[in-house]
Amino acid sequence: MTTVAELPAGFVDKVLSAQSTFRSVMDAMARPGSVQRIEAVAGEPPGMMRGTAAIALTLFDHDTPIWLDARMSQTSAVAKWLKFHTSAPVITDASVASFALIGDAPGLPALERFAFGSNEYPDRSTTLILQVESLTTGPAFELRGPGIDGTIVLQATIQPPDLFERLSINQTMFPRGIDVVLVHDDVIVAIPRTTRLVTMGA
Repeated sequence: MTTVAELPAGFVDKVLSAQSTFRSVMDAMARPGSVQRIEAVAGEPPGMMRGTAAIALTLFDHDTPIWLDARMSQTSAVAKWLKFHTSAPVITDASVASFALIGDAPGLPALERFAFGSNEYPDRSTTLILQVESLTTGPAFELRGPGIDGTIVLQATIQPPDLFERLSINQTMFPRGIDVVLVHDDVIVAIPRTTRLVTMGA
């Protein structure tokens, strides 16, 4: 059983680290498909990457219910760490979660399990924080959409392999939809609901 004293630390410098991480996340959302680095140093519980931990410490609070996949829920360490450092409630109903932490990317549940928001309140949707194998090597994904000058090529190793095909559901639901932040170690890539897959190469 993990005690409070045994929990990994949060940010070393809470204010500056949160500000730095927030800028990285906002830059990623403003420039979909671009690789952004999380400079802030944060402790993380087992199974959670550095970038995921920094995002949690920056964006989660008592008003943001969090859903954890089976990998993140294998032990109580992640839930305890989140509660201690962010006060965010960990819930079992994915359909009302503000954020979902996905440690087992190949096992990503059907997107219909999450919140898509409403036409009046599209921001009341779930943002997926999806940990992946690489954001610098692997198949090439050519993306387009707001924030992208023409197209951008993201080279990454992403599971599930049909992630972008699944996200095509956003096209029929806009302004409702699912936003995704891909994380590998301390780098992130944002795939907002307005981003579209043009082509995928080997």
